[in-house]
Amino acid sequence: MLTLPEFFELIDHRITGGSEYQWQCYGDHAQTIDSDAANHSLSVIFDRQDQTVYEVTVCDYSNNRAYRIINPDYKDKHDAEASVRGVQPRRAWDDVNYVDLDVDDDFIQKGLAIRAGNVYDTRVQVELDLDDDLLLQLMTQAHKQDITLNKMVEQILTEMIDRTQKSQTES
Repeated sequence: MLTLPEFFELIDHRITGGSEYQWQCYGDHAQTIDSDAANHSLSVIFDRQDQTVYEVTVCDYSNNRAYRIINPDYKDKHDAEASVRGVQPRRAWDDVNYVDLDVDDDFIQKGLAIRAGNVYDTRVQVELDLDDDLLLQLMTQAHKQDITLNKMVEQILTEMIDRTQKSQTES
């Protein structure tokens, strides 16, 4: 999970607002800090006492995209409170949903590009923990196909997602 110093570096220490966080899912000491501009906003929700970061968001208003990372220890509490409040837990604004990210560097890269007004990769990075035997098999197969290991894994994941979606629509 991103830390407060990493967030401050991401926003270049440009704070434009903040307030007490009004929901209870993150406890009694939750605070937001915002860094807003005309075409984007970045926010962090953290604990004022122990500095635990609960959630970070970046909104790209130019392209109607929103990304976030919710601390996995608090995601169920967040979603439960959203349900009680009658709020769609993934809704950012209007018809725009948050894309939940798992990799801090993915969030940082998107945040930096959005803040600078640059084009960025909208794909989501995932971390994989592969045992050595499987990794060797994948590297060998990628070499045979003259592609990178990353491309090989991307193809496999895309194929599995497509198969899953197809089987769900057929059910």
